[in-house]
Amino acid sequence: MNGTVLRLVLFTFLTGMASLITLIALLSRDRKSFGPAAARVIFEGKEEGQVEEPASPSTLSALASAAGTHKNSTVLKGGGLSDEELEDRVRADQSSKKPVLWFLLSAVFWLAFGSILGLIVSLKLTFPDWLVSHAAVTFGRLRPLHLNLVIYGWASMAGMASTLWLIPRLAHRPLVQPNFAVAGAVLWNAGVLLGTVSLFVGVTDGVEWLEYPFGVDLILVVAGALTGVPILTTLAKRKAPHLYVSAWYLGAALLWFPILFGVANAPRLHFGVEHAVVNWWFAHNVLGLWLTPFGLGIAYYLIPKVLGRPVHSYGLSMVGFWSLAIFYSQVGMHHLIGGPVPTWLITVSIVHSVMMFLPVLAVAINHHSTMFGRFSALKHSPVLRFAVVGSMMYTFTSFQGSLESLRVVNRLTHFTHFTVAHAHFGAYGFVSFELFAAAYFLLPRLLGREWTKPAWISIHFWTTLSGILVYGIGLSIGGILQGRAMLDASKPFMTSVLVTIPWLHARTVGGLLMTIGHLVFAANIVRMVVGERVKTSLPRAEVAS
Repeated sequence: MNGTVLRLVLFTFLTGMASLITLIALLSRDRKSFGPAAARVIFEGKEEGQVEEPASPSTLSALASAAGTHKNSTVLKGGGLSDEELEDRVRADQSSKKPVLWFLLSAVFWLAFGSILGLIVSLKLTFPDWLVSHAAVTFGRLRPLHLNLVIYGWASMAGMASTLWLIPRLAHRPLVQPNFAVAGAVLWNAGVLLGTVSLFVGVTDGVEWLEYPFGVDLILVVAGALTGVPILTTLAKRKAPHLYVSAWYLGAALLWFPILFGVANAPRLHFGVEHAVVNWWFAHNVLGLWLTPFGLGIAYYLIPKVLGRPVHSYGLSMVGFWSLAIFYSQVGMHHLIGGPVPTWLITVSIVHSVMMFLPVLAVAINHHSTMFGRFSALKHSPVLRFAVVGSMMYTFTSFQGSLESLRVVNRLTHFTHFTVAHAHFGAYGFVSFELFAAAYFLLPRLLGREWTKPAWISIHFWTTLSGILVYGIGLSIGGILQGRAMLDASKPFMTSVLVTIPWLHARTVGGLLMTIGHLVFAANIVRMVVGERVKTSLPRAEVAS
């Protein structure tokens, strides 16, 4: 085991170190590429200084006032772009329309389906005798189904939809070979569908986060490759003078994921304890090096775009990216504290987990400094609400995760519901909220129409936010009580189970609120795509089909 694991550790560490050294050298030699000018590359024409909120155009004047930008409504509606710039923008947006819709609409379906299954799973924890007559609806089948649907069906597909739309904007040119991405979306759906059927009938690899059979894994690999080709080709042929930080995150995710997925799913390569190590190496990295870059890439684009002002420090954003690349790769092994794993490996993981304070602080300072003095803008921008709350969740859950890796904390919280709460704060409170923000921002630009039910966006926000707070806080409290009971040798094990019951009810209530929000979100998306057109105030070229 030591040889394989050591090679993984050394490879990822040395790669990250080399990249970070390269960045430092570039920062010292070419400060223009990492200075204020680089932060403004997402603005064209006279866009800088003007707010952008396609999810709620009627509030532009109030949003502009709160953001401290231009208050001229004519300018705001014109977008600050010339006719030629507008035409270039719409060509870039429309170039990815088909694959974006394929990925996004599919993701919303899998989210709704996975949410309902998750709610059933939560109810089974308090009503264990409910739905036990058929193996397909038992907890052991439905729980991995829920996990895989929301990770590979919802988050991965929505992340790729957002990437396919953002990359042409960031590259300042239309998406190259979009039909490859359409084929990738169709094939990815086929993989998720086959994986769902497999898990329903009990065909599984039996490893958390890696439950899909090997045949399904191959389908997802091919689908991801087909989707990645146009994205990476577009980046390679970009017209933009600088590759904005969002493109770094999104492009890196597409390169990191196949390595992670391929190593973890390689058949007959890992056995026993080594398999457990590789499992948690993958499980943590699929969140930190696949889903997290999606969330951060979206946030780094949407927060400045909505406010009409560049990110606080562009150099700091690049430090955040590369420090994530170097430190995140080894954090997962702290899940094996106390297991038959070499002490040095656990220590390396803890050190990397603590060092994650660096990229998290970089992101927190950047995002929250960009918002400083402008938090009142949240009242007028649904997109900004989702994006900023998601960024706050990233800061909170990342600091929480670093503390959880410490042995003194881990012995209390691990193997408890506290860990479940932490995972949902990250994968849902952060990543999903950024994906919601992206959907609400891009669809009006993509379809040339405004949201028919803007009030539904607020319902979606408040139900999901209250849901994740009730869910996460409830399970966190229950998890601490559970951990204390398990550490008390004088108490029987059932004490640690019974003490969690009230908090499992809170979990169900939170899950119900989130599910309601997802169904509202899905209904709004459907109305947007196939429903009636409403008179739009979007710029002319932005609404061209």
